[in-house]
Amino acid sequence: MDDLNELRTFRAILAEGSLSAAARRLGVTLAVVSRRLAVLERRVGMRLIHRTTRALSPTQDGARLLDAIEAALDGLDQAELRLAGARDEPSGLLRVSAPVSFGRRFVAPLLGGLAALHPRLSVQLALSDRVVDLVGEGFDVAVRIGRPADSSAVMRRLADNQRILVAAPAYLDTAGRPDAPEQLRGHAFLRYGGAAAPWRLHGADGRTAELDAPARLHADSGDAVHDWALSGFGIMLKSAIDVADDLASRRLERVLPGWHGGDAPVVALHPSARHLPLKTRVLLDALVARFAPSATEAGNPALRQA
Repeated sequence: MDDLNELRTFRAILAEGSLSAAARRLGVTLAVVSRRLAVLERRVGMRLIHRTTRALSPTQDGARLLDAIEAALDGLDQAELRLAGARDEPSGLLRVSAPVSFGRRFVAPLLGGLAALHPRLSVQLALSDRVVDLVGEGFDVAVRIGRPADSSAVMRRLADNQRILVAAPAYLDTAGRPDAPEQLRGHAFLRYGGAAAPWRLHGADGRTAELDAPARLHADSGDAVHDWALSGFGIMLKSAIDVADDLASRRLERVLPGWHGGDAPVVALHPSARHLPLKTRVLLDALVARFAPSATEAGNPALRQA
C-alpha cells in the first residue's frame, strides 16, 4: 500500500505542478508528500522530478515512469469505482462552496437531505460570496451565480437566471417609477461587491444602456444590500432567483421590467477529473433535479417579466 501511495503521490505532484497542491489534492500534509517522493526516488535510484523556483517537471526517467504507471493506476482507480458503484453508497467528506444567501436558502437544505439519505456521507458547506479556488482549496463542487471565469473547471448549468433591477414599492411611491434607463438618474442605488463598475442594462429590443449607479449605500454582503432594498432605501441590481419570493409577495417590485442586467445562470462547477467520485455525481444529480422546475421562465416570475 505504501508503494501505491508513493506512485499516486508522484502522479499528483506532476498533475498539480507543486508539492503543496498535491498535498491538498491528496488530503495529506506537505511533509508526507515530500517524504513519499524521496522514498520513491531512493527506491528507484534516480531523480524523477526537476525542481525550480517556479515549477516542477519530470526528468526523462520520471516521464518514463509516469507513462508506465498511468495505465496501472487508472486500472486500479476504475476497479475501486466499480466497487463503489456496486455498493451504490456515496461516502467520505463532500466539500461544497456556495454564495451566502443563495447557499443558505437552496444548497444547505439539499445537502442536509443528502446526508440524511446517505449515512456514510459527511458534508462541509462553505458559504461565501467570493469565488473560491476549487482545486487549491479542496472543494468538490462550487455552486455559483453567473458565468465562471475559471475555464479549467467543468460546468453544469442548473437554471437560467438574469440580474434585474428591484426596489421596495414604498421607495418607488416616493421617488417615482422610471419608464426608461435615462430616468434612473437621481435615484438612490444600493450596491455590493468590490468594483463600482457601471451597470450595463439590456432591453428586450436589443438596445443597451450603461448606468453609473453611484452607491448611496454599499456593502460587501449581498444580504445586507437585500435588506436595505426591502427597507426602501433604494434600487438594487440582484439575481432574479434571489428575489423571486419578494416579487411574488410584493415586498419588492421590478424596476424597468423590459430591461435586465445580463444573464447570470446558476451553475455547478467541479474540478476536471477523469473519474468523477460517486459523492460528487450524487450531489450534481440532486442539484439538477432541484433546479430543473425553475430552469424555465414559466417557473420564475421574475424572468417572466423580462
